[in-house]
Amino acid sequence: MAGASALFGILVAVGLTGTPAIAQERPEPVRVSSFAGAYLAARIAETDNDLDSAIAYYERALNFDPDNRGLQQSLMLALISTGQFERALPHAESLRDVPEVARFSRLALAVDALHDEDYAAALDLLELPMQSDLDRLITGVAKAWAIAGQGGGEAALEHLDGLSGPEWYGVFISYHAGLIAEWAGMEEEAQAAYAATAENVAAGSAAPETFLRALEAQARFQQRAGDTDAARETLDLADEFVAGRVQFEVLREKVENGDDVDPLVGGVTEGVSEILLNLASALNRGGGESFVRLYLQYALALHPQSDSVLMQLASAAEQQRNPERAIAYYERVPADSALHRLARMQKGLNLADLDRHEEAEDMLKAILEEDPDDVRAYLALGGVYHSQENYQAGAELYDRAVARIDEPKPEHWNIFYQRGIALERLKEWERAEPNFKQALELYPDHPQVLNYLGYSWVDMNMNLEEGLDLIKRAVELRPSDGYIVDSLGWAYYRLERYEDAVRELERAVSLMPYDPILNDHLGDAYWRVGRRLEATYQWRHARDLEPEEDLLEQIREKLLKGLPEEGEDDNQRADAEAEAGEVLVAAVSPMDHQTMEDSAQEPLGPEVASTAAVTGEGRFHEVRPGQSLWSIAVEVLGSGHRANEIIELNPELRANPNQLLPGQRLRVPASVD
Repeated sequence: MAGASALFGILVAVGLTGTPAIAQERPEPVRVSSFAGAYLAARIAETDNDLDSAIAYYERALNFDPDNRGLQQSLMLALISTGQFERALPHAESLRDVPEVARFSRLALAVDALHDEDYAAALDLLELPMQSDLDRLITGVAKAWAIAGQGGGEAALEHLDGLSGPEWYGVFISYHAGLIAEWAGMEEEAQAAYAATAENVAAGSAAPETFLRALEAQARFQQRAGDTDAARETLDLADEFVAGRVQFEVLREKVENGDDVDPLVGGVTEGVSEILLNLASALNRGGGESFVRLYLQYALALHPQSDSVLMQLASAAEQQRNPERAIAYYERVPADSALHRLARMQKGLNLADLDRHEEAEDMLKAILEEDPDDVRAYLALGGVYHSQENYQAGAELYDRAVARIDEPKPEHWNIFYQRGIALERLKEWERAEPNFKQALELYPDHPQVLNYLGYSWVDMNMNLEEGLDLIKRAVELRPSDGYIVDSLGWAYYRLERYEDAVRELERAVSLMPYDPILNDHLGDAYWRVGRRLEATYQWRHARDLEPEEDLLEQIREKLLKGLPEEGEDDNQRADAEAEAGEVLVAAVSPMDHQTMEDSAQEPLGPEVASTAAVTGEGRFHEVRPGQSLWSIAVEVLGSGHRANEIIELNPELRANPNQLLPGQRLRVPASVD
C-alpha cells in the first residue's frame, strides 16, 4: 500500500503559492498609487503569511487591472484560505472556466451549490478540465454524494465503484461508500463497506485519521443497529491502532450505557465536508500546509459546526505560530462535542504561547480539578510550566500524575517521558533516566523517546553505541525529522566518525535549514574533516540565525579560533588559531549577491512565471516537476547542502523552502565553486 508520501507526491502538479494564513481583522494597508506597487506589496505580504494585508493589496491592484486573471486567482485563494468564502465566490465565478485554476474555482462554486441543494449544478461544476489524482478523488467522492442527494443511493455507490486511481484511493472510497449507504438506508451495503475499510489496516497506516474516522462511523452504525458486541470490537480495534483517542472514550461510554448515538455524517454537505477533511488530514502528514488550510476552509464552509474541522484548523494556526487564531477556532468547538474538553486544554496552551501564563494555569488547573485522573490535563498544565522553564513545578505535577496511575498502560508513556524531560532539565539524570526507559517500555518505538534518550546518552558521552542504536531506530521511524537526523549525525560526531557525521548533518540541515543548532553541528563536522572554509560558512550562518546566547558565544569562539585538537600543545594551538584566522578572512566577505533592487522586474504571478524570459541579469534555474531545493542544489551547485545559498538569493522561499512550482525561476549562485 502506498504511504502518505505517495499521496503527497501529487502536490507538485497542483501547487499553490505561499502558505495561507488565518483570517484576522482587515488591516489598513499602506497607500499605494500604482499597479506594480500594489502587486509587489501583496506578494511580499503573502510571502510573510500576512494574507489579510495581501488581500487588501490584491484588491487595490485589481482596481488598476480588473481583468487580470492572475490577480483574481491569488485573491480568490487568499480569501478562501482565510475563511472569507462568500467574498471569494464572485472571483470563483469569473475563473470557473480557466483550466489552471478551475480545480479551486469550480470547487468553491460547487460548495455553494451543495449548500442550496442544487445537486445538478454541483455535478456540472465538479467536471474539471484538468485533474490530478487528488482532484479526481475529491470530485469523484463529491459527485457520489451529490448523486445520493438526488435520491440515487445505488447510483452513488456504482459511481464510487467505478472511480479508478492509485492504490491509496481504497480507504477513502470504501469509507465513503459506507457513509453513503448508511445515509441512504442501505444497511447491508453499509455494513460490507465499513467492514472492508476496517480490514484494510495497511491503508490505515497511510491515512490514519481517515481510518480512525471510519472505525468511529462503523461503531456508531453498529450501535444504532443494536449490535453492541460488534461496536465494542470495533472500538477495541481502534484502541489497538491508537490508544487514548478521546472520541472513542466518549463513544465507548455511550455504547456501554446503551445510549443513542448519531451517525458520524448526517447528509450530503457533511459528506463532502468529510472527504475534504480526510484529504487535508492525510496531506498534513506530508507537509502540504497550503492544501491543508485551503481544503479545511472548504470543509468548514460546508459544515460550520464540525468539531474535527475546527480542531484541525486550530492546529494549522498553531503550526503557523498564530495562537490568537487557534484560540478563536478552539472556542468555536461546540460544548456538547467530545472534543470540547480537549479544545479547552489546547486553548490554555495557546494562552501560554501569548505569555498569558496566569490565565493558562488557572484554566488548566480548573480542568484538572474536574477530573484528577485525566492524563491529558496533567500534560497540558505541564506544558505551560515547561514554556516558563519551571521544571520543578512540572516534575512535581508529573509526580502527582504518576501517583494516580495504578498500573502503567501504553497510553501513559507521555507522563513518564515528560517527567524525564523535567528531571533532565533539573540536572537530575539519575532520576530522569528511569522515566525515559519506562516510557520506552510502554511505547517501545516512539521516535521522540528513542531520540531523547539516545541523544542524552550521546551528549553526555555515555552509552554511545547503545545511544546510536536508539537514534538510528528513531531515524528509521521519522526519516524526515531534521532534529532526529541531527541527533544521528551528532552521535557519529561523538564517536569520531566524522565522515558519517557530515553525511547525516548535511541531510538534517537540508530538512531544517534555519535551525542554528543544526548548522552549528554541521560546521563542527566540516572542521573535523578538514573542510574549514565550509565550517566557517556554517558557523556564520548559525550565528546569523539568532541562536540562544550560550550557543552564540560558542559560535563566536569557534569563528575566532576554530575547534581545538585533542591533546595539542600551546604551539599547536597557536598554529591552529592562525590557520583558522586565515580561513575566516577568506570566508568573511559574503558572496556578491545581486540585490532585489538590482534585479527589479515587475513581479510575475505563478500563472505567468513559467513563460518569463531570462533577462541575463544573473543565473537562473527553472524548476522542473518533482524537484526539491536539495536536488536543485545537487544539480546546479554540486552539493545538496548548498541549498541555503539558493534560499539567500530567493528571499520569497524563506516562508516555505519546500513550496516550489514547476516553471518557477530561481536565482542561483553564479559559480559552482
